[in-house]
Amino acid sequence: MAIHNQSHHRMGFRFPSLHRTGTAPGTVADTAATTASAYAFASLRLLTGFVFLWAFLDKTFGFGYATASGKGWIDGGSPTKGFLSSVAAGPMESTFHSWAGDAWANWLFMLGLLGIGVALVAGVALRFAAVAGTAMMALMWIAEWPPAKHLSDGSLSMSANPFADYHLVYAVVLIARGAVGAGATWGLGKAWARLPFVGRNAWLK
Repeated sequence: MAIHNQSHHRMGFRFPSLHRTGTAPGTVADTAATTASAYAFASLRLLTGFVFLWAFLDKTFGFGYATASGKGWIDGGSPTKGFLSSVAAGPMESTFHSWAGDAWANWLFMLGLLGIGVALVAGVALRFAAVAGTAMMALMWIAEWPPAKHLSDGSLSMSANPFADYHLVYAVVLIARGAVGAGATWGLGKAWARLPFVGRNAWLK
């Protein structure tokens, strides 16, 4: 009887130990995967934010890349005139031509680039940035109109893909960042979410 109890006691002691040993690696792996995902999302957020911020800075100051030196916004250049006046396909071609260079279009476009860029880099207001950025990307997609095989003058459009161009990719990235709330890692997302006015307005998160 004593031997039977001793054997039972040993088995009862060993079982929980084996159970913990089996689950510990899984827990560590899950934690590592979660951490890696957080860093990956944060990196994607920062890189996307820099795309918008750089576009704003280059168009404002004319660094000599996409915007020639001396032709920046502060030099009297128009951030929208060149792009919108060159639209040569799509259902809104004439509309974009009429908007090209208008002060309201310049201000709305530049404030959009700045606001979206700052929000992504800082990791705040990602839902609002997702909505604004998606609207901007949709308009730019329509302006380039990838489905067109030919431009309005009859020449080939040279469209690389009739649907999935980089504007669509950026829009999906923005929506994903807003959906998962990727502002906590390498960003001010947690502090932003604790602000009273943000807590009362979930769409600002």
